[in-house]
Amino acid sequence: MVMVLVGHAGRDLVPGGFAGVDVFFVISGFLITGLLVAELERTGRISLPGFYARRAKRLLPAAAVVLVASLLLTWLLLPRTRWADTAWDVVASAAYGLNWRLAVQATDYWAADAAPSIVQHFWSLGVEEQFYLGWPLLLLGLAVLGGRRRLRRGALMAGFALVALPSFAWSVHTSQTDPGPAYFVTTTRLWELALGGAVAIAGTRVHRLPRPLAAVIAWAGLATVAASAFLVDPDRAFPGYQALLPTVGTAAVIAGAQAAGRFGPAGALGWRPIRAVGALSYSLYLWHWPLLIAAEARFGELSTQAALGVVALSAVPAVLTYRFVENPIRMSEALRWEPAAALRVGALCTGAAVAAGLLFQLTVWPPRQRPALATTLPPLTSSSDPAAPAGPPGAAVLRAQPAGDPAGRAVNQVASIVPDPQVAAYDGPGGTPGECRAAQHDDVVEPCSYGDPNSPVTVALAGDSHAEQWLTALRRIAPADGWRVVSYTRYNCPLINIEVSRNPGPDTECTRWNRAVRSALTGPGKPALLLTSNTADYHPAGADEVPADEIDERITSALRSTWHELTDAGVPVVVLRDTPYQDKATPDCVAANPRKLTRCATPRKEALAAGSGDIQEAAAARQRDVHLVDLNDAICPTDPCAPVIGGVLIYRDQHHLTATYIATLADRLRPHLTRLLK
Repeated sequence: MVMVLVGHAGRDLVPGGFAGVDVFFVISGFLITGLLVAELERTGRISLPGFYARRAKRLLPAAAVVLVASLLLTWLLLPRTRWADTAWDVVASAAYGLNWRLAVQATDYWAADAAPSIVQHFWSLGVEEQFYLGWPLLLLGLAVLGGRRRLRRGALMAGFALVALPSFAWSVHTSQTDPGPAYFVTTTRLWELALGGAVAIAGTRVHRLPRPLAAVIAWAGLATVAASAFLVDPDRAFPGYQALLPTVGTAAVIAGAQAAGRFGPAGALGWRPIRAVGALSYSLYLWHWPLLIAAEARFGELSTQAALGVVALSAVPAVLTYRFVENPIRMSEALRWEPAAALRVGALCTGAAVAAGLLFQLTVWPPRQRPALATTLPPLTSSSDPAAPAGPPGAAVLRAQPAGDPAGRAVNQVASIVPDPQVAAYDGPGGTPGECRAAQHDDVVEPCSYGDPNSPVTVALAGDSHAEQWLTALRRIAPADGWRVVSYTRYNCPLINIEVSRNPGPDTECTRWNRAVRSALTGPGKPALLLTSNTADYHPAGADEVPADEIDERITSALRSTWHELTDAGVPVVVLRDTPYQDKATPDCVAANPRKLTRCATPRKEALAAGSGDIQEAAAARQRDVHLVDLNDAICPTDPCAPVIGGVLIYRDQHHLTATYIATLADRLRPHLTRLLK
């Protein structure tokens, strides 16, 4: 538990602190399985109502208190942009299914940069409870098959193998191929709980180990667990093979500690302060995370010292919850002898938390309307002077040479903001996923066409989400100039001719998609002009240990080679310089600071340096028919970069522009393109 708390407070201190959850899984599997096996030996059966009643009164009351408190903290301190999602997270947490909700979000490109949920830590409790829905039934079935008269532990151990081996194999595979969901789903974690169960099933056999051998095993296990806090790499596949370090270490401690006696770590682990923390561990785990998220929402990013202070303060509500909620219900004599009553208490707690989450949706009711797609704005005129966009002017308030324009400076308050920060995430370039872009883990090329389908002039747009965002501007320009626009986009996949990495391994689908797109761009029907851009959030496959400057050189060389391939085929390339990056999610910050918008401004130098603009500039230098177009002075004209210009919210997250603001940049992009198409 200490690993988790310190790891959440300071990743730099304990980079592998999150592996403490895996330690928790093994211990939980050992304790619960031990109780089940003891009941089987004593009575020849397992009372399922009794088992679930014990789980209900132990876990659900405290969880319900923290979930409701988390909603209160959300209402008081978190920006309104996060209220609706938090309410659904509470509902999923109360039903012990948050891990699956997070697994789905892990595959959502737009959720990847979202702020963590205030109840995100409930995912591990969901895994545990889902495991215990089936584990007692499996043990009972194996006991029956093994013979009721005498419990055959070998038959029970077969249950461990039946669960653990496929789960571990799946964990290793999925952690490599789909690491986001693999971290959260129950199927990749079952083996960890089953491993603790196997130690409990082994029972007396491990207790008979020679004391010296048991002491060596226990101390080695404890050292392994401690080492995992520093050796487990958060940037590599997990759980998979990496999870063996904390889990096997924990199993070794459990297996050797009792037989080792005073020569083992049992004495140290039995020290009174450690036992006190152990008693409070559940409440500490429940409370520390919501308080960390609330403190960050109120005070901004916390230093390690401040975060540790918040974790320490979480002991106050933890002690109160333990004293006045956990213990009274867990120790109740009435509930002890009435499993049905305990189950009713658990159902009441779950129902209360679910109802609170659903009722909390009323705080954001009626839901904000999604912004009308900026691509539905009237097209630019066919004259040389573009029409001003409908609605708030956005970049139109800036002069022709916008650098330093006071109209673009950061101010504390504006009369109105479009789109509303609560729905800014939906203010994208439009198009239906699966029709106008390849899926994030797909290699299928799915182009979409806009403008005049019979036009002799085709302008192509290709690349990742930082290229796709400019589709809004192209869809405004194309009707005025009679172009046909074809888009080839895929999230997390820049237009580049090298294999890029998708943590933790190469993104082979992106490589195949790139090959197909380049073939389409240089083959029959090739465009008259290509627009492209790319985010900075990728690196070449196999370059994990390569210095940053060498990675930049590889990317620069690969971009240069990619663009040269296209220009050699007679396709001029326009590279839209990567847009500035904000240091926080702009909609969240603006929603939280409507009268202090300067808190949401980012130093210009930092914003520009965070993107891939310098790499793009180096790759485009001295390349014939490769043209770098830089509109960043109209996005960040002054220092610091403002979150709102001309009444328009500039960003939909930290680094993607809203379609509304992109639409107001169309008249600035248009001359660069028309000049090249003459």
